[in-house]
Amino acid sequence: QVRLVESGGGLVQAGRSLRLTCAASGSIFRISAMGWYRQAQGQQQRDLVAVIRSGGTTNYADSVKDRFAISRDNAKNTVTLQMNSLKPEDTAVYYCNAAISDNGLRYRNYWGQGTQVTVSS
Repeated sequence: QVRLVESGGGLVQAGRSLRLTCAASGSIFRISAMGWYRQAQGQQQRDLVAVIRSGGTTNYADSVKDRFAISRDNAKNTVTLQMNSLKPEDTAVYYCNAAISDNGLRYRNYWGQGTQVTVSS
């Protein structure tokens, strides 16, 4: 059983910063990519915000480049999203995602429960 738990969301004024953290626990042999997605109210899909692979390479959505930074601690099985210069359009529920193997053979995709980020203008 694998579990992803997010923390760090909340209400913040535009221009300020927030840090989201996601911790993976349970039957973990290896974690491949870890990332953050977000879903705005009324939107059906979750959009990729940032992803970091096991080797450290990263990708960001164009809308957050130069403002957000993703990092991971492989020893603690955590991924962090540092969000700076927040804008009202960043308001959404943010979900942690990770590709995790419990035996080194097959990876499964896991999601956290989501954490609300609200940016006021």
